[in-house]
Amino acid sequence: MGARIARVFRNFNLENRVHREISREKPISAPQHPVNTATSAELPNAEAMSGKNEPLLKLLQSVYVESTDPAAAAHISPNSQNIHHQTATPTEMVQGEQSQRRPLKFHLPGSIYGLEDLKDVPKGKLTIGEALKALSSHQREPKIGTAEKIAQDYCLDLKDTKALLEFFIPFQVHIIPPKSEKPRQIKSS
Repeated sequence: MGARIARVFRNFNLENRVHREISREKPISAPQHPVNTATSAELPNAEAMSGKNEPLLKLLQSVYVESTDPAAAAHISPNSQNIHHQTATPTEMVQGEQSQRRPLKFHLPGSIYGLEDLKDVPKGKLTIGEALKALSSHQREPKIGTAEKIAQDYCLDLKDTKALLEFFIPFQVHIIPPKSEKPRQIKSS
């Protein structure tokens, strides 16, 4: 019922309103600003901008950028004042990288997710198998599998370990035994 009334008011005196709108003067748009369409040949410094600037090129060639990996810079002594004189050789970097890794404590049997078996893990990191084992040991025996012990065993930060134990809980599988000893059989009717 409400739609009919709305339609009547919407269509009331429609032709007169349309003719009045059409006959009304349209607003004039603002004039466009003049555009300077100078080509590159007309510009006074076009040749200077497109050509090579020898003094700047020599200055650019004299710049030498040395980039270091943050992990490599961490094993350089922190009390040294000038890092540029103490650059690590590739063999030192490999040895430093190996010292930042720990042997794998636990792995799931088989090749999980199609990945090759890992021999060692970076310190501060866990594999999926190690994380599940640490969480389950804490869940089974919280007094033995404390956050401090797990952090020490897996070379983790204590704050991260406490957060791991607080916010992650491994799944528990409960197998409910059947109520009756003999299996149910379908009786034919």
